[in-house]
Amino acid sequence: MPTTISLSNNDWSLHRKGPIDQARHNEKVKEAIKGNLPEIIAEEAVITSNGERIVKVPIRSLELPRFRFGRDQQDRSGQGSGNSKVGDVLGQEGTKGGKGSGAGDQPGIDYYEAELTVDDLVAMVFEDLALPFLKPKAQREVVGEAVRFTEVRRRGILSNLDKRRTLLENVRRNAKTGPAVVGGVVTDDLRFKTWEPELRREQSAAVIAMRDASGSMGEFEKYITRSFYLWMVRFLRSKYQSVEIVFITHHTEAQEVDEEAFFHLGESGGTKVSSAYALALDIVAKRFPADAWNVYPFHFSDGDNWGDGDNERCRGLVDKLLEHCNAFGYGEIQRESRAMSSSLMATLAARSDPRLITVTITSKAEVYPALRRFFSVREPIER
Repeated sequence: MPTTISLSNNDWSLHRKGPIDQARHNEKVKEAIKGNLPEIIAEEAVITSNGERIVKVPIRSLELPRFRFGRDQQDRSGQGSGNSKVGDVLGQEGTKGGKGSGAGDQPGIDYYEAELTVDDLVAMVFEDLALPFLKPKAQREVVGEAVRFTEVRRRGILSNLDKRRTLLENVRRNAKTGPAVVGGVVTDDLRFKTWEPELRREQSAAVIAMRDASGSMGEFEKYITRSFYLWMVRFLRSKYQSVEIVFITHHTEAQEVDEEAFFHLGESGGTKVSSAYALALDIVAKRFPADAWNVYPFHFSDGDNWGDGDNERCRGLVDKLLEHCNAFGYGEIQRESRAMSSSLMATLAARSDPRLITVTITSKAEVYPALRRFFSVREPIER
């Protein structure tokens, strides 16, 4: 008996084919952007943006998979001639006849530019980042952007008019003297919603940002340092509204500065890293007691320091900081021509403590992996 296939006119999934394909395409675009995040966030135009700028990201053309048969070719079963073996070069893409010389006669790969705001890009970068080893300590109330309606009153502003309750009151009043219908709305029928800002509680957290401002910091080192800290500040303020950020610059002496000076002070003088760590320890002791605050010092440098004696002093200061802090992060910027880490990195890395997080950056594309390493979720460690 033949099988009968009927198509129902009530299959509404067919009417949603367009939105489904669009959603799938948007997801593919998002995946393509995520795959290029290390290169995208290191661009100067993105770093210096105020959040409103539109960023154009080149993405390969997204096509549905399908078989393509060559023209004027009859054998299309896909087995080939049978004489090929592993290692054979079948043709060079973009060259004439696959010979590797002359102008190419093959089509290229289509690219288009996806446009998104820096805020959209920031959301992608920060969606799975968090402060590591975060502990439940003293909480602070933070006013969120959302509001919640808590009460209905007879007086209020028209923008808060509750139309549904107003109509119900009107129908109820009319029903007392006649038909329960809508009509003849009077002032006594009006009902207004009152609202209050939504409060949420956040763990108290403080971040101490330290950067090397000595003369050994070249243009590349300065760019990487400022790039990392700009993204770090964006991350903290978008995800933790109550976080306190302290800025410290140092050469042979350390000083606490405001945010503007931190990102724009020039570099000069020698390097004595311990001066920054000593100042950070003093700030932690005076302002951020360990029983009430989650504290995170971060330091970026090119690794040059004033002798092994100061390296050992740095190690001792880091030990003391870790007694009061959740984690300590040290980032070292190296040019690719440099073969090995500095003695400062070796001294700090010798301390076997998971709360001491170190990273080495040799290119702009490594800023994003450094962010992920420093701000990956880690469970608190009991001391």
